[in-house]
Amino acid sequence: MADSQSNARLRADAGAPTTGVIHVRTRLTADFTVLSNALAQRRGSAVTIGVAAYIASLPDGSPVSIAALCAHFSEGEILISRALWELEAAGYLERRRERTATGQVRTRTFFYDVPAGRAPEAPRPRRRPARDTAPEQPDVVPQPASAQAPAPALADADPKAVAVLSSLRRIDPRLILSASEAARLAPAVAAWLAAGVGPREITDVLTARLPERFRARPAGVLAFRLRETPLPVPALPPQRPPSERPAVPPLQTCDGCERAFRAPGPGRCRDCRGHGAIVSAAA
Repeated sequence: MADSQSNARLRADAGAPTTGVIHVRTRLTADFTVLSNALAQRRGSAVTIGVAAYIASLPDGSPVSIAALCAHFSEGEILISRALWELEAAGYLERRRERTATGQVRTRTFFYDVPAGRAPEAPRPRRRPARDTAPEQPDVVPQPASAQAPAPALADADPKAVAVLSSLRRIDPRLILSASEAARLAPAVAAWLAAGVGPREITDVLTARLPERFRARPAGVLAFRLRETPLPVPALPPQRPPSERPAVPPLQTCDGCERAFRAPGPGRCRDCRGHGAIVSAAA
């Protein structure tokens, strides 16, 4: 007797979701990057997450300047600079300005898998709430220290640095900064001034090749340029050419008294020439 056949559909896997994404996992043993869920699932700009994933995948020593990132991504300078600023504000990115032994200033970039100053949290098991109890409330994520720190006061900023920032709107009317923005940018400008860079050079760096349209406040672009642009070498004062001394005539031997005297060519010294003139006059 033949086995009975059923036309009923196979029962669906109880563990597979009926909606949403279904992952097809492949175990990678090479050419992969570990990225925390806190960063990969970060709310906000997708450009920020993409830039973070790209930087995390690069080997140490790879250039991550705004020019290098713009050459890789299709986004422009504004979006890339905003992404770097967001990563720095969240603690994933840190940029330090260091002076080399030769006196040049360079920017070193550090990327953290876990935001700086925050230890990784151990995973906690998820518990399904009981029917007779209220569901658990999600934990409150603490804000980074940079978000809780009070904004600097404009009155405490370097007056010369504030003057440089205030003069930018004369070059480009769009570069109008609020008091809080000027207070945040003033320390970087003061560092440039302390390094010997003049206000005119700082203004040229901050206003050169600006985009035609700003998608956000221009303070972000100015802050990025102050961090990423190497400090220009201050121009040395022009050196005066060494004063030319008159040529000294060589020593000659007088044909009359055989004394040494300086003259362009052989002949008689001044005394012999004067004595000869007197004798001629007396004769």
